[in-house]
Parts: sequence; structure tokens; C-alpha cells
Amino acid sequence: QVQLVESGGGLVQAGGSLRLSCVGSGRTFSVYAVGWFRQAPGKERELVAATTWSGGNTRYADSVKGRFTISRDNAKNTVYLQMNSLKPEDTAVYYCAQDSQALRAPPMAASYEYGYWGQGTQVTVSS
Repeated sequence: QVQLVESGGGLVQAGGSLRLSCVGSGRTFSVYAVGWFRQAPGKERELVAATTWSGGNTRYADSVKGRFTISRDNAKNTVYLQMNSLKPEDTAVYYCAQDSQALRAPPMAASYEYGYWGQGTQVTVSS
């Protein structure tokens, strides 16, 4: 079955950096867009960044533009989220998710477009 496994979360001071990884298995990873979402306590899940199957088209939430970068290495079945200049408001559980349909572009923004989800990784940014 399809599995997505996130790693790289942790506790970091404001202004610091983290790199999240999402490793996929169970179907051809390289033909599906992948998104990173986050959910903070009491808030709805929101899209942070997404990339198409090739990595050639990306989208970002306005709140992270210029600070976060999404990339992928299809040879390793992995998508990364490099997070720089972290702020306390970035604190959340971060999830990676894989598009339900292959070869879609641009990457979808709505969570219901993503059929497979990882278990999440906690990111905590202290002030």
C-alpha cells in the first residue's frame, strides 16, 4: 500500500532552520504531485507548499514565500521542505500528502485533492 513517512521535525529557535523529508513507497512516486500541509492547535489544516510530479511547478502559501523551499528527488522517492527564518507562528504538525491523480499541474491547493497522507512531524519554533 501507499506509505508516506515524514522526518526532520523538532524544536528550533526563531530564526533557525529545519529540513523536512517525506519518503514515499507503494506506487510510482515520480508521477504524483506532493504537498506539505500543516495544522496548528485549534486551526484548520493549510497548504504550505506543493510541487508537481517533475518539480517544475511549485506553489507556496503567502506566509512562507521567500522562507520555505520545496524540492524533490524522484530517484530517492523523496520530497523535501527546507524551512529557513522560522517563526513561532510556523509551529504546527507538518504533513506530506500525495496527489490522488497522476501528472497534474499546477499542484493542487485543496487538501481533498490529496489521497494519501503521512503521519505528520512536529515542528516547534520557540521565541
